[in-house]
Amino acid sequence: MNMNMNMNTNTKLTNFPLRKKGVLFFLLLSMATFAQGYPSGKTILDKVDNNMSAKTRVLTATMEIGTERTKRTMVSKTYGEGDHKAFTEYLAPAREKGTKMLKLDNQLWIYSPATDRTVQISGHMLRQSVMGSDMSYEDLMNDKPLLEQYKADVTGTETVDARKCWVVTLTAIIPDVNYFTRKIWVDTERYVPLKEDLFARSGKLLKRITFSNVQKVQGRWFPMSFLYKDMLKEGPGTKMTIQEINLDAKIPGNYFNLGSLK
Repeated sequence: MNMNMNMNTNTKLTNFPLRKKGVLFFLLLSMATFAQGYPSGKTILDKVDNNMSAKTRVLTATMEIGTERTKRTMVSKTYGEGDHKAFTEYLAPAREKGTKMLKLDNQLWIYSPATDRTVQISGHMLRQSVMGSDMSYEDLMNDKPLLEQYKADVTGTETVDARKCWVVTLTAIIPDVNYFTRKIWVDTERYVPLKEDLFARSGKLLKRITFSNVQKVQGRWFPMSFLYKDMLKEGPGTKMTIQEINLDAKIPGNYFNLGSLK
């Protein structure tokens, strides 16, 4: 019985018109891809968000800014509430000590002790470098959830630093984005990103972020080091290392108003 069924099926496939064979081939290919068991891009990004996000965070970090010839190190302390509020004060070196930044939703202010002035960063100024680093103010301000800006597709698995990762490709679905395409490598077990490439609409690679020193912080996995590299600039990039972090800590509300900058 089974032999006859197989023979009949083969005969039917052989006699299929060419166009129908093509349709059947792509159908079978799609079924094979589905059978690989890839989760959806939304599922992966939701797990990353649940793992790494917090109601509040207080962290002290060093930022090593490298150029072709020099390297300088800065120390800062940041208080953040969700993705919409953040207050940062630079503690060292002496030249930068007392510089403060305040982010409230889509507005950003910087206070400079050298001039005793507070300046709002907006418009074309957002494309400028943050303290001479490989990050721009636009990078700091992009706080919308990824799934509101991009279509997320899992396009395969690759290994990064001996860790198996889902490769998630994000394609912009709205016009007002800093990067038209993003490619993220997400650890399949710990659900933290280990690498991210950021592309222009033309396909040119603009920036690369690598994440390392993943540790368990208050029951969740968190990368303690980040290397931002502007691929259009020479130099080793900007390395941020978290020295201390406290998630879901209580933060006084007076940190998140303009008076905190003075």
